[in-house]
Amino acid sequence: WAQCMKFSQSQEKYLIYGKYKITLYLLDLFESLSWARAPAACLNFNCMLILLPVCRNLLSFLRGSIQFCSRTAARQLDRNLTFHKLVAYMIAFHTAVHIIAHLFNFEFFMDAQLNRNSSFLPFVLSEIGTDDNASFLNPIRSNETNPTIVMFTTIAGVTGVVITLALILIITSSMEVIRRSYFEVFWYTHHLFIIFFIGLVFHGYGRIVRGQTAGSQQTNKPHLCADRFEDWGKNESDCAVPEFAGNPPGTWKWVLGPMILYVCERLVRIYRSHQKVVITKVVMHPSKTLELQMRKKGFHMEVGQYVFIQCPSVSRHEWHPFTLTSAPEEDYFSAHIRIVGDWTQALYEACGGDKTETQEAWKLPKVAIDGPFGTASEDVFRYEVVMLVGAGIGVTPFASILKSVWYKRIQNNQEVFTKKIYFYWLCPETEAFEWFADLLQSLERQMAEKDVANFLSYNIYLTRWKETEAAHFRVHHEAENDPITGLKQKTLYGKPNWDNEFTNIASKHPGTKVGVFLCGPPQLGKSLEKQCLSHTEGDVKFIFNKENF
Repeated sequence: WAQCMKFSQSQEKYLIYGKYKITLYLLDLFESLSWARAPAACLNFNCMLILLPVCRNLLSFLRGSIQFCSRTAARQLDRNLTFHKLVAYMIAFHTAVHIIAHLFNFEFFMDAQLNRNSSFLPFVLSEIGTDDNASFLNPIRSNETNPTIVMFTTIAGVTGVVITLALILIITSSMEVIRRSYFEVFWYTHHLFIIFFIGLVFHGYGRIVRGQTAGSQQTNKPHLCADRFEDWGKNESDCAVPEFAGNPPGTWKWVLGPMILYVCERLVRIYRSHQKVVITKVVMHPSKTLELQMRKKGFHMEVGQYVFIQCPSVSRHEWHPFTLTSAPEEDYFSAHIRIVGDWTQALYEACGGDKTETQEAWKLPKVAIDGPFGTASEDVFRYEVVMLVGAGIGVTPFASILKSVWYKRIQNNQEVFTKKIYFYWLCPETEAFEWFADLLQSLERQMAEKDVANFLSYNIYLTRWKETEAAHFRVHHEAENDPITGLKQKTLYGKPNWDNEFTNIASKHPGTKVGVFLCGPPQLGKSLEKQCLSHTEGDVKFIFNKENF
């Protein structure tokens, strides 16, 4: 902010000497000019950035291009939505400052007309341009004019109101409570960004902020004539009456490039949405989790990637992200969808989830797929030691990873760089374990047969339980297999002691880089990131990666 103010003020200094069209005279009327122009410059810059983090195809291309050169830079691209939110907050802040500054400026405009004193420079400047078709500096042309009417009937005023209202609706509907409970409100309101950018481009076309013309600066040099305004235009004076003109709008220069990139992004999405997708299998898992197995010509994926799914029979405009749970080695791709909202419930019913009889293939709904897109989990096989932490349905990207491990290491006997995987799964309810337990049981059995049981260590935590369930667990605790998951590894209760877990892993793997991958809530992410920093010492380094889409 300080740099922006410095830039604006230094710009005004140069303008006095004629390099730009704004001069010292404008400062006499616009006493809050620097406070208006500095956030305007920041707004232009932030509005240039705001669209880039949501160009998913562009980010996937960049991630694939730079990850071979710098993993750190690639990980920064995984925080695109966090960056998008920060830029949005800065746009809101600078918009508020810009509006307040111009409200003061209009008061100064009106005061200059009300204080009708020929020895008062702002009044003299306000009187310039009273003749027809003459240039003027003060947009309020009379002391009887209502400044509110001028403010809200000009192009700048109307577009400013539209921009501000659109921004308020976009930001308020983006709150997590709205986004999670009323996603459709968030989705449709967010598309007001189109109106926002249109208003932003045309905001400066009214040219209310005016400056002295280049020709006039030769006959009325502000640094010489500002103090001699009472003699302007007189025969014996070498200072002519200054002439003013509106400054051309420049916001379009900042946002044109990102807007073109975003339009190209949308065209790619439209093309992908028209590619045929075939649902080969629908599986209804416990705890209202729907599994869709699909095929699409030319579809290639990596572990941990995600896609956007659209179902036209549910909504023609909504696209929702889901992690792929299949492995690249399989001849189909799949997604597990937890039924938690209106859209997922409608998809569940369209796929026959509420029916007892088997749904015929021709009755299944059509779906469109956009993706796949890269995530941090793509880098999992670049680490010799890996920690995978999933919470609830957040285990889905690790299903893809563990399946791929099964194909590479167990079924095909391929050597992979990763030598050890620590898998942690935290769930609040027992039903959530059921759909994933089959995969873990298969892995457990196959690893025992291949004598590679030490390759994967997994810990499953139940974070909430009922008293009746606890009594049942106690009775069957001594059984060979766990009463909840059916695995030989018993379910643990409560939450992990992460300090102990990180300390144990660091002691077992000295001199290694440990990749920590999380798909879960932000609170858990902060805790794990803190543990990574506190346990990265000596020759052991923990590198935190979080799914962010």
